Amino acid sequence: MTDMSRDEWEALCDGCGKCCMLKLEDDATHRVHYTNIACRLFDDETCKCGNYALRQQLVATCVVLTPENIERNAHWMPSTCAYRLLEEGNTLPNWHPLITGNPNSVQKSGNSMHGKTLAEYEVNEEDLEVHIIEGLL
Repeated sequence: MTDMSRDEWEALCDGCGKCCMLKLEDDATHRVHYTNIACRLFDDETCKCGNYALRQQLVATCVVLTPENIERNAHWMPSTCAYRLLEEGNTLPNWHPLITGNPNSVQKSGNSMHGKTLAEYEVNEEDLEVHIIEGLL
């Protein structure tokens, strides 16, 4: 992956939006639990960041994945994530846009967060555990 161009690297993202969901990590097991609460920059309609270029400056906890840091960050990415799959030596799923040639295939397959999220500002921080959703990892 370190030999990929920036465009090739960016093309790996299927646009599911799962990585933009708030996550909770169990201190004892280190298991990552996803919520249906989206980062404040997430656009639920497009499943894209509302300010991709400045995301790390606007959201201090945003991790910008790179070929150099994917190894230490793959564990919190969803199991369907192309970056994680390739880091772990697996292949892309058959619904991935690079396989289908269709940018909407992730949504059609049901692997997108489109229409399934709550905005971060709508949820009380103490209630995050109530919003854990299963099946993303």
